[in-house]
Amino acid sequence: KILSFYRTQGGAYVHSDRLTVTSPVLMWVKALDVILEKMKSSGFNFSQVRALSGAGQQHGSVYWKKGSAEVLKNASYELPLHHTLKDCFSVSNSPIWMDSSTASQCSSLEKAVGGAQHLANITGSRAYERFTGNQIAKIYNQNPEVYVQTERISLVSSFAASLFLGAYAAIDYSDGSGMNLLKICEKEWSKACLDACAPGLAEKLGCPVPSHSVLGAISPYHIKRYGFSPDCKIVAFTGDNPASLAGMRLQEGDIAISLGTSDTLFLWIQKPTPALEGHILCNPVDSQAYMALLCFKNGSLMRERIRDDCAAGSWDEFSKALTSTVAGNNGNLGFYFDVMEITPEVVGIHRFNRDNQKVVSNFPKEVEIRALIEGQFMAKRIHAEKLGYKVSKCHEKA
Repeated sequence: KILSFYRTQGGAYVHSDRLTVTSPVLMWVKALDVILEKMKSSGFNFSQVRALSGAGQQHGSVYWKKGSAEVLKNASYELPLHHTLKDCFSVSNSPIWMDSSTASQCSSLEKAVGGAQHLANITGSRAYERFTGNQIAKIYNQNPEVYVQTERISLVSSFAASLFLGAYAAIDYSDGSGMNLLKICEKEWSKACLDACAPGLAEKLGCPVPSHSVLGAISPYHIKRYGFSPDCKIVAFTGDNPASLAGMRLQEGDIAISLGTSDTLFLWIQKPTPALEGHILCNPVDSQAYMALLCFKNGSLMRERIRDDCAAGSWDEFSKALTSTVAGNNGNLGFYFDVMEITPEVVGIHRFNRDNQKVVSNFPKEVEIRALIEGQFMAKRIHAEKLGYKVSKCHEKA
């Protein structure tokens, strides 16, 4: 209700083409103002905070207008930041991770560097429509005057860090590797990728830094308005996915799976093998290591559909049916995709029996349920191994 003025749906605008999805930048600034004011009114002791870091949704981008660095640096502590910064953005509505309007820019980027696999070898991913380089290219192609007016481009994470730092915060390696612009091995921007997206882009992005970098002390604005200690340090912010790896305290050989509307798998690897499916990101904890990320669109919604069809909508009945069958399902296996999958790019229901023959009709209900669960998790393992995940003998025994 506090942010209802912006009239978003779940924090975003879905435009008439159903492909373009954005969020108002000032809504994010006001949200931070509201949170800090509530903490202040509740008596939170900001002076005890020794260091501050955070995470932001990956792939979103913020476009600072020329002259904004001075405005940010000299913000008056008597005003909330969203008032001070109201004229500081050359793009008022930021493209976010849900956007899929840059297909032509993706095609151009891949062509410019020698193909999708070559781009993946450089940046860790083939060209994806939500990735920041392609979003920047779209803005430059459609509104070159807006691009010229922009002096700095931030990711959502480095944008949030900038609000605390009182200066433009550097993009960290890990979130930066979700842009189709960063050379993940050398940890520097790829000139070929930058040039393919827009001119003079390196200057607008600044130099990337390790995810654990101390960027500087908190700004005088926050010291005066909220009572932060002048000694409070700002550590580089990162993306939400890398932050999950750090927060889960994953180590080499570990793997984490989030079972949501879409399923997400991420893991710590030492030697990446970039592929046309999935993503390789720089590891936020160890700059010499990597993080592999896979997203599967047919996640819980697919499980819920099979639950409704085969277990009368009951998770208890679903679980009973699953435990009534043996591991391996007597060789019966299924791959279930109600909508076009991301990894792999396929749709439809595909059932196979123990003789590897495709089965057209439905499996018995309890067989169908186990086929779904085992098929989903086998697919996750197979695609993770393609990206460099190694299953050791001790893991297999466990």
